[in-house]
Amino acid sequence: MRIIWKILTSQLVFSAAFLVATGTAHAQVVSLPERGVINHSSTSATNAGDETAASSPLEDVSRSPVQNPKEDKVEDKTKDEVIQKTIVIGFVGGFVRNDDSRHPEVQFAAYLRNRYPSTVYAEVFSNHEGQRALRQVLHLLDTDHDGDLSTSEKQQARIIIYGHSWGASETVSLARKLGQNGIPVLLTIQMDTIAKPGQNGSTISPNVANAINFYQSRGPLHGRSEILAADPARTTIIGNFQMTYAGYPVNCDNYSWYARLFNKPHHEIENDPRVWDRAASLIDSKLSNPGSTAQASSPSKSPLFNFIYPRQR
Repeated sequence: MRIIWKILTSQLVFSAAFLVATGTAHAQVVSLPERGVINHSSTSATNAGDETAASSPLEDVSRSPVQNPKEDKVEDKTKDEVIQKTIVIGFVGGFVRNDDSRHPEVQFAAYLRNRYPSTVYAEVFSNHEGQRALRQVLHLLDTDHDGDLSTSEKQQARIIIYGHSWGASETVSLARKLGQNGIPVLLTIQMDTIAKPGQNGSTISPNVANAINFYQSRGPLHGRSEILAADPARTTIIGNFQMTYAGYPVNCDNYSWYARLFNKPHHEIENDPRVWDRAASLIDSKLSNPGSTAQASSPSKSPLFNFIYPRQR
């Protein structure tokens, strides 16, 4: 009897160990979809045993910090190619900080990054950071990272610049500096340009393919009413558009009460959704069809309007 009892006990212990091992393997299968669901998308529930057998090495790989260097190079190259296609630089006006999300220049860059996550690089600078913006553009264009821009890297550049007030003046200045480096600019967008000392915010350099100007004529600060092409054969002036706010008040709560009291029209044009709608429409046309100049949709139907003013949908 004692011998029979030992044999039965051994069989029970072996069976329990087998069940524990099976349960552990099943737990690995449950955790797999979070890490590698694509690898098992075609596996049916009836093949759970096959899934278990293949899950352990896949799970081990997913936990490993080691990366495939070839895949990294391909990913980096893709990022460089995307950045080289479309770089969007914005300049805020006055003494506004480049990260002040209350201002539409900053919101617009966020909108572009959200709408075109794989095709646009968008960054905002203060209007006194023109040199830093230039260095950043040159760095982004240097896709082989050799510290020197080739003719090909320059010619493939797709750059859009926008700004308000002093930021609009800096827009023209940055475009001119890029031209001095042999780099083309696809589009410049100016909003109520106030020329900074030593700058000419009205003459668009020949390296700019398209330029548009929005202005208003009321208040102590009002923008340049006209921009001109240094070389009309190379630059298309899309238009000089006067914006009026009689009967069309625009919220300017991103400025102090005294700024709104003494200089409201200059701030209204910065916050005018019609202006940003047109800017968004132009950029969209350049991304989808470089040779077109799209008309803006009404603000209430614009993707930009819904992004920046979600409560007003």
